[in-house]
Amino acid sequence: MYKKSKEAFKNSCEVIPGGVNSPVRAFKSVNCDPVFFESGKGSKLYDIDGNEYIDCVSSWGPLIFGHSDRETISSINLSSEKGTSYGAPTLIETEMAKKIIEMVPSIESVRMVNSGTEATMSAIRLARGFTNKELIIKFAGNYHGHGDSFLIKAGSGALTLGLPDSPGVTKNIAKDTLIAKHNDYKSVEEILEKNKDKVAAIIIEPIAGNMGLVPPNKKFLNQLKELSTKNKCLLIFDEVMTGFRVAKGGAQEIYNVHPDITTLGKVIGGGLPVGAYGGRKDIMNFLAPKGPVYQAGTLSGNPLAMNAGLSVLNRLNSDIFENLEKISSKIHSGFIKNIEETNTKAIINRVGSMMTLFFTDSDRVENFDDALNCDTDQYARYFKNMLDMGIYLPPSQYECCFFSTALSDGDINKIIESNKIALKNLQ
Repeated sequence: MYKKSKEAFKNSCEVIPGGVNSPVRAFKSVNCDPVFFESGKGSKLYDIDGNEYIDCVSSWGPLIFGHSDRETISSINLSSEKGTSYGAPTLIETEMAKKIIEMVPSIESVRMVNSGTEATMSAIRLARGFTNKELIIKFAGNYHGHGDSFLIKAGSGALTLGLPDSPGVTKNIAKDTLIAKHNDYKSVEEILEKNKDKVAAIIIEPIAGNMGLVPPNKKFLNQLKELSTKNKCLLIFDEVMTGFRVAKGGAQEIYNVHPDITTLGKVIGGGLPVGAYGGRKDIMNFLAPKGPVYQAGTLSGNPLAMNAGLSVLNRLNSDIFENLEKISSKIHSGFIKNIEETNTKAIINRVGSMMTLFFTDSDRVENFDDALNCDTDQYARYFKNMLDMGIYLPPSQYECCFFSTALSDGDINKIIESNKIALKNLQ
């Protein structure tokens, strides 16, 4: 069933570290070899062995409208005919900036970059330059890309591989990153009290998606905003995953909390490499060439990514998000029913079209410790069962499903029925 993928992985290991260009793709935490894909169309993915899968990952979030979306592909093709990169200003960059400012409540000015990691790295440098302070508070289990400052009790791929701390991160860098407990404002308050007037920013995934999907507790984000204001440090929302995915204006629209800086990615590139960070004008004006904080990028604002992203953002409206909610809610309800009927020890966290099924004895997963207590071996068996039935899920307990509007009623029914069979097989 996966003969060609196995051979492809063997070959890739000869020339690529670990055989993959991003660690979670290696499928290590689900105890099997990775699948190599050849194409995607709508809700489906096709591997090099000819197997078809219903995709519940959507390239980790960007593909709101599914694979090979006609309008997105058309925008890329038209743009590529004019050239792929100029390393110079284009009108499309201004158009993209205006669209982001229109959609995201807290953003008054925005700088385009090439990845979510680059966006978060740049955001904390800007925060340090603006406040003239050095320390950063992050939360255990939150993942903000692979920048040195963030690979301390990180989620996502680092957590999946059992590497919450990475060699290569110096002690001096590590000591400038302080770790708080997710969904626990008192842990933040204590850190701020111990490091009075030294903290430049608090950075958080407002809806955590890198230790599995973990929503914020009631009032938590508001409390962070109050603490940051009181202590004269900046609040940074990492909305690389949630921006334009859970709502037009991201998590900050849902929870009505305006951060000082927001980082974005994924959806704004329509599936192409992209990132952005934006916020109040007085903060953003600290960036070169207007201000003293330096950040640059040859491919920043690449016209292919800008056109692809705008083709997506221009179509996002209340009807699209209502449809995403309808699709996601059906899958969620079907999974809950299956969990109950099979007496499986599992729970589900979901916000909009982002969802994680956790195998756990607990009745909640709301922080890093809760996530670590989940049964990853159980998830690995479940993942393989679903894969063999043609359902492509995140190859890690600590990642999210991202559903697309391309999922049909038939797809939804197959996902739910396969889930029931897979849970029964675990008994």
